[in-house]
Amino acid sequence: MEGLVERSRYSKLRELLWSKVESTNILEVGVGTGKNFPYYPPDVEITAIDFSERMLKRAQDKASKQGLKVSLQQMDVQNLKFEDNSFDTVVASFVFCSVPNPARGLMEVERVCKPGGKVVLLEHVLSAHRIVAWLMNLANPLVVRMIGDNINRRTVENVSKSGLVVERVTDLAAGVLLLIEARKKNLPP
Repeated sequence: MEGLVERSRYSKLRELLWSKVESTNILEVGVGTGKNFPYYPPDVEITAIDFSERMLKRAQDKASKQGLKVSLQQMDVQNLKFEDNSFDTVVASFVFCSVPNPARGLMEVERVCKPGGKVVLLEHVLSAHRIVAWLMNLANPLVVRMIGDNINRRTVENVSKSGLVVERVTDLAAGVLLLIEARKKNLPP
C-alpha cells in the first residue's frame, strides 16, 4: 500500500527534502528501511539513526547492496547519544508524527545540531483549517491504532519551542504536509 504512494508522490518530496541539506556532516533521524538512501548527496558523512532494530537491519542490507557508506545506529531521537553541536544538518522525513514526545525529540535535534546548522523536516501536520483539524483530531485515535502515526501534530510549533528558528515552511499538500526548514541559533560571541 505504501509503495504506490512512495513511488508516485513521496519520492519527489524526498528529493526536495535532501536538496535543502547543507555541508558535509549530516544526521538522519528515523532512517527506517533506508527510503532516503537514493537522495543522499555525494561526498558527505551521514550518520542515520532509528529506534527499531528491525528497520536498521533492513537499512543495513539495503546500504550494503547499494554500496552506500552510512553509519547506522540504534537510538531514540528523544535521547540522542551524540555530543552537543555534532552535526551541520539534521534531516527527518515523516518521523515526528510517531515520536511519543516530539517536543523532546526536537530539543535533542537542536542540541546536536551545530550553531548556525540547519534542520530540515518533511512532516504531515494538523491542518490550520478549523473543520479539517476537527476531523483530523477525531480520526487520530483510529489512525494511531491502525498505522502508528499521529495526524494531528503541531510540528512547526514544536520546532519553535525546541529553540530552533523556523526559516521557511513550504506547504506541499493542503496545509497537512509541510517542508520545514529551521536553523540553530549561533552561539553568542
